[in-house]
Amino acid sequence: MWDYPRPPRAERVSRRARVVHGGVLVLDTDDVVRVLETSHPPTYYLPRAELRVPLLPAPRLTMCQWKGEACYVDLEVPGVAPLREAGWWYPQPGLRYPQLTDRVAVYAGRFDEVTLDGGPVTPQPGELYGGWITPDVVGPFKGGPGSEGW
Repeated sequence: MWDYPRPPRAERVSRRARVVHGGVLVLDTDDVVRVLETSHPPTYYLPRAELRVPLLPAPRLTMCQWKGEACYVDLEVPGVAPLREAGWWYPQPGLRYPQLTDRVAVYAGRFDEVTLDGGPVTPQPGELYGGWITPDVVGPFKGGPGSEGW
């Protein structure tokens, strides 16, 4: 991941993402776009239309110099407390990132189970980052203590 590009690259990939919380299948799709960015494990963007639970706007907004303004979302999983700021999306992604239109990235650590191609996903360290660490990705990764200046 140290040879990942800057600015980030978005690309459609042939992988299957599955998200479960509270025993409820939140999403199971092979319609996946990943974003590769230097010092980060990949971030996966999933089709909003395929989520099986409601997405609600959260008050938080952030700005990415490349991808644009990110709007955060809460998820309502039946029978479970709402997941606050469980993910984010770009309502109007920057010109380099049309692949992110109508897609949401989720923080793997907020869910009971997130898998990629059937293998478990470990969340990227730190509160800011939403990368997915899988056995095929080698760190160190930005997000852990002392990595803010990388």
